[in-house]
Amino acid sequence: QDRNLMYYLTVYNEPITQPAEPDNLDTNGIIKGIYKLAEAPEPGTKPRAQILASGVSVPWALEAQQILNEDWNIAADVWSVTSWNELRRDGLAAEEEAFVNPGQDPRTPFVTQQLAGAHGPVIAVSDYMKAVPDQIRQFIPNDFASLGADGFGFSDTRQAARRYFKNDTHSIVTKTLQLLAQRGEIDPGAPLYAIDRYKLLDVTAGTTGGAGGES
Repeated sequence: QDRNLMYYLTVYNEPITQPAEPDNLDTNGIIKGIYKLAEAPEPGTKPRAQILASGVSVPWALEAQQILNEDWNIAADVWSVTSWNELRRDGLAAEEEAFVNPGQDPRTPFVTQQLAGAHGPVIAVSDYMKAVPDQIRQFIPNDFASLGADGFGFSDTRQAARRYFKNDTHSIVTKTLQLLAQRGEIDPGAPLYAIDRYKLLDVTAGTTGGAGGES
């Protein structure tokens, strides 16, 4: 079929392994933009958090989930975002429907539905600019923070770049601690301790983003 189309393709600079399809996969969530990838291990009464990640940042989020559980006694769920843009479009469509149909029960945006009942702050991680995950901020009632690669003028290994832009595994951990500390749920000194422990200001200490060899 001869269709007049233009395809726009964006790629990452890091290979990623495609995992096996899990049981009971939320295919609707995949299609609409977000699904829960990994439940928090043994949440119990631990402080809770929600990590939203896309693309190459998904493995970093899973590693952060493990560190938060083992080193900080914090339970974090990990969500895979297949399309920040689709979530944004759906949210705006819901707002438009509510605007032109006053008096009717408004439709809840899909991302809001997915995160209903998800406790704790939301940390949204992308290897693009923070503006990409920030698109859905208004549709999430939880405390919210974005991590991404903003800025210019830095050329180094992928590990150093992710540490420089503060969107690597240890930055996810530290940002989670910061939001929980602001909520009074953990020791207020934990974020500063984490910055020192993980050498967050030292780009040579970065370990995230080395899959597939040197860039």
